[in-house]
Amino acid sequence: MNPRDSKYSQFALVQEMLETPSVIEKLDLQQAAEAAQTIRQTGRLFLTGEGSSRIFPAKNLICEILRQGLPLSVATEGARQSHEYDLSGFAVFGASNSGRTKELISLFTRLGQQGHKKRFGLTANSPCLLEEVTDRCYTLGCGKEDAVAATKSVVEQALVYRSLLLPWEKSSPMAAQQSAAAQKAREVLEAELDPALIAKLAKAPMLYFAGRNNGVAEELTLKTNEITHKKSDYLEGTYAVHGVEEVMRSDEVVVVVDPFPAEVDKFKKSLVDGVGMTVIAIADQETSLPTIRIPHVEGYQTVLQLLAGWNILVHVGVALGINLDKAERARKIGNEFTGG
Repeated sequence: MNPRDSKYSQFALVQEMLETPSVIEKLDLQQAAEAAQTIRQTGRLFLTGEGSSRIFPAKNLICEILRQGLPLSVATEGARQSHEYDLSGFAVFGASNSGRTKELISLFTRLGQQGHKKRFGLTANSPCLLEEVTDRCYTLGCGKEDAVAATKSVVEQALVYRSLLLPWEKSSPMAAQQSAAAQKAREVLEAELDPALIAKLAKAPMLYFAGRNNGVAEELTLKTNEITHKKSDYLEGTYAVHGVEEVMRSDEVVVVVDPFPAEVDKFKKSLVDGVGMTVIAIADQETSLPTIRIPHVEGYQTVLQLLAGWNILVHVGVALGINLDKAERARKIGNEFTGG
């Protein structure tokens, strides 16, 4: 997306996306140090929230914990389903940009009534209700978002969560690569994309996102609805070649985020050759698929993948003449708490 071109810059969504590199660079990685120490001592962490406040921030952290093999038991679920769980042995961290998300406020209120003392919140608005029902609530520094689709806040939430692992790390790539990540993030957001690929995406009645269960592809699936007003689906891992091809159509498109090298040929055989559809990769190296290349910055790869997806969706939305800041039915706050 070109910040100097009015067809992009007229939208608050684009402006907020383009603020993300600054959010990365200015983030205080020690701001949640108190919570990080409590979590380390507890050894069990539960991450909750709704929609974009949970999908990428929570699942990205879980993948990093498993990748490093850290001695921390972590799980995630939406706040409404979490009402059914015994969370007494967990430190619980919940994110809500508005600080008024109904399901989350209800969960933390209930935990407080049960005497739970390890309740942490993350919000973009202060003062807010979430501060009243948590033991400690942290405020994002990214500022207000006017567009319906949450963007810069999602990245900051994910990085705050990722910083919770610092007590375990002798040398974290987060601090060492923070400045480089901010620079590369801007390059990814402003990258020009192949008009032919954008045209195929714009014409497609359905967009699929495939990839690891780390929140990136799933979050882009949601953003597709909000930004392009298209139908979309998330195909975890290699699900795209394990049965769903039976109902896929040749005019649909699959975007594979960071494809497993061992599975690329199968994607080509099953989807490109078998269905006749277009399959695009987002990766830090060339693949045998049409590939949108991104840089490699240790500790920030998933963030750069997400930003590359944003860039794709903005190009598609602009090509379709959509107002990127507004939606016909979607709301900025999915389910707002309005009680006393």
